[in-house]
Amino acid sequence: MARGFSKAIIVGNMTRDPELRTTPSGTQVCGFTVAVNRNYKDGSGGNKEQVSFIDCSAWGRSGEIIAQYAKKGSGILVSGRIEQRSWEDKEGQKRSRVEIVVEDFNFIGGGNSDGGNYSGSSKSSTGSNEAQDVAPDDISDEPIDLSEIPF
Repeated sequence: MARGFSKAIIVGNMTRDPELRTTPSGTQVCGFTVAVNRNYKDGSGGNKEQVSFIDCSAWGRSGEIIAQYAKKGSGILVSGRIEQRSWEDKEGQKRSRVEIVVEDFNFIGGGNSDGGNYSGSSKSSTGSNEAQDVAPDDISDEPIDLSEIPF
């Protein structure tokens, strides 16, 4: 049988202020939603926009940092695993939710004095503030000259 693999990477803006809660065992968990926009052309050539709202949860120190520095409208890149939870509500209805459990994240779009780089995994983050945000519209369609790459 094949072994499963779950990984998601999204970039978008927070739709509300992050909500930090504490579990009965004392672990911090931060819940937030990221709006991810997609622009495309429809069949008649007109520009259309589609927005997806993705629920995320960040546990432990990652959740604390997101709750401390992010707010509604903050840009964020989230990397993590996709997880589905199921439960019964008070009326006995079966409910389920698919969310991204955050493993790594970066604040993007400025507004944070520390540059916003953070890796929630055991790997260290470079924390480099030298890179600038690049919007997909800023990237040209010209072919890349491989002789210009310094490595």
